[in-house]
Amino acid sequence: MGEIAMGAAVLCVGAAALLLGGWHSGARRAQVLLAGGGVVGAGPPSWREIAGWLRRMRGRLGAEWWVLAAGLALAVLGASVLPVVAGAAGVPLARRVRVAGQARRARESRGNAVIALCSALAGEVRAGRQPGEALLRAARDSGGLGDAQAAVLAAARFGGDVPGALSGAARQPGAEGLLGLAACWRVAVDQGAGLAAGLDRLEAALRAERDQRADLRAQLAGARSTALMLAGLPVLGLLLGTALGADPLHVLLHSGAGLGCLLIGGLLEGLGMWWALGIVRRAGAA
Repeated sequence: MGEIAMGAAVLCVGAAALLLGGWHSGARRAQVLLAGGGVVGAGPPSWREIAGWLRRMRGRLGAEWWVLAAGLALAVLGASVLPVVAGAAGVPLARRVRVAGQARRARESRGNAVIALCSALAGEVRAGRQPGEALLRAARDSGGLGDAQAAVLAAARFGGDVPGALSGAARQPGAEGLLGLAACWRVAVDQGAGLAAGLDRLEAALRAERDQRADLRAQLAGARSTALMLAGLPVLGLLLGTALGADPLHVLLHSGAGLGCLLIGGLLEGLGMWWALGIVRRAGAA
C-alpha cells in the first residue's frame, strides 16, 4: 500500500506543478534562458492566474473530471488505489448526467423559441403580410426553426411544401410545437381559415404546456433534493468520523470488515439513488 500511496502522491504533485507552471512551462523557461531574453521568475502565479487556469481546464475537460480529482485526493488521504478506481468509474456516469442536463436545457430553449415564432408569425400576419413573407421575417427574429430553418424558409420563399418542411423541423427535440404550426398552415392554405387565430390558440396551448412542465419540475424539486441530500449523508459520516479522530478511511480501505461495509454500502447507496430518482423520472413522464 505504501507504493500505491507514493504513486498517488506523485500524481498530485505533478498536477500541482502543472497548475503552478502550466503545461509547457519548462519549455518556455528554456527558450527564454537560451534566447537571453530576460530573467525567468520563480515565484508562484497569482490567484487571478490560477482562477483563469481553472476556468480554462473546466471548459476543456468538463465537470465530470472533478470526480476523478476527488478520487485522487481520497487515494492520497486513505493510502489506497480504490478511490482512484471508483473516481474513474464515476466519470462516465457524471458525463452522462451533464450531457442529459445540457440536452434538457436545449429542449427547453428550443420550445421557447417555437412559442416566440408562433407569436411573431401571428403578429406579422395581422400586419397584412402574406404567410410566406411573414414566416421569413418571424423565423429570422425568433430562431424557432433551429437547424431546419434553411429548408423551411426555402420552401416558403419558392412555393414549396411548407407544412412538410415544418413537420420535418418538428423532429428536433423540443420543437414538437412545429407540428401544430404545420397543421395551422395547412388548414389556412387549404380551407382559407384565419392563420393568425390558429396561431394564437397554438401559442396559448404551448405556453400552458410549458407552464405545466415548469410547475411539475418545481413540485418534484423537493423530492430530488431530498434524494441527493440522503446520498450525501455517508460523506458527512466520514467527515464526522475524521473529526472525532476515528480515521474512517483507514478502516474502510485497509480492513476486511471495512471493505465489506464499503461494498455493501455502496451497492445499497446506488440502488437507493436509482429507486428514488426513478420515482421522480416516472412522475415527470406521467
